[in-house]
Amino acid sequence: MKNDITESSGNVFRDLGFDGGEAESLRVRARLMAPLERSIRERGMTQAEAAEELGTTQARISELMNGKIQAFSIDALINMLDRAGLEVNVNVRPKSP
Repeated sequence: MKNDITESSGNVFRDLGFDGGEAESLRVRARLMAPLERSIRERGMTQAEAAEELGTTQARISELMNGKIQAFSIDALINMLDRAGLEVNVNVRPKSP
């Protein structure tokens, strides 16, 4: 049996078949969600405590902790990161060939 290996594009969402802009938006949201989720876990916060600190509901924190990427806008994630005391740094560069 031959194993075919396909090289990644560098964006798992593009590899899964999402179009360019949507794939990039999902990638950015995933990269914003990860440190927020990590911060909540490392601090040992309950979802209710995290919701209070981040100015949202426990249900929204549940979505965050369960990786529901499409439930969040980039703006909402940046606002929550700011409330969590985390700084966002944005880099833009030409696409790789």
